[in-house]
Amino acid sequence: MPLSGKRIFLASFLVVLGLCTSAHAQQDVLRVYMDQARVLKLDRPVSKVIVGNAKVADATVADSKTIVLTGRSFGTTNLVLLDADGNAILDESILVSIDEANTVRVFRQTERSVLSCTPNCEQHSQQGAEAAAAAQ
Repeated sequence: MPLSGKRIFLASFLVVLGLCTSAHAQQDVLRVYMDQARVLKLDRPVSKVIVGNAKVADATVADSKTIVLTGRSFGTTNLVLLDADGNAILDESILVSIDEANTVRVFRQTERSVLSCTPNCEQHSQQGAEAAAAAQ
């Protein structure tokens, strides 16, 4: 194989390796739906619970080895759990999103509304001219 062919192959390999690495990094995110809870079981007792942004997610200690993570608002934050010695048990990003299976999106020209329909439809978000007017 000529030298330029080897360089192209190596560059392609590095691009694919980078894509695989970024896909793996995205799997390290704790996902929780807004207004729903997720139980985290730990292998050792937790002493301190730190949530980066309490408006996005909340963490409650159910017992020394069980944390209940609740999605409060759309967005990302992080969760840090420490043991009695101050060592990190867990340090993960949290993504709070809506359950897409139960949503309806309504588009009207430049406006968009997202409704959560479980079982009755309630508006979750709104974008466009109407949302800007409502925010004022």
